[in-house]
Amino acid sequence: MVALLDGNSASDGDIFPYMFRKAGLGPLIGKRSWGGVVGIQSRGPLIDGGAIFVPGSGLADENGNWIIEGYGVDPDIEVDNDPQSEIAGRDPQLERGIAEVMTRLKTR
Repeated sequence: MVALLDGNSASDGDIFPYMFRKAGLGPLIGKRSWGGVVGIQSRGPLIDGGAIFVPGSGLADENGNWIIEGYGVDPDIEVDNDPQSEIAGRDPQLERGIAEVMTRLKTR
């Protein structure tokens, strides 16, 4: 298996690749994720129609250290979906992911 990693991913899009790597399921291909995993909760509306949101949850590793927030998850294989490729209808990250899976199928 491989997992594609999008530079615009946040929240579960950060947590999933982190856990995919921790489980040793295969390489992460793409760009570093955004790094926003702290969940926020509303504390209700304000008189002027605004709202206040406060941090309510985060993610820690097995040793209790805060992880991912503010940095994201690095790919094992960095591949950019550049605008020229996208305009041409190509997806370099997906293409590299398929190539990696095909190589692994031949060797395993």
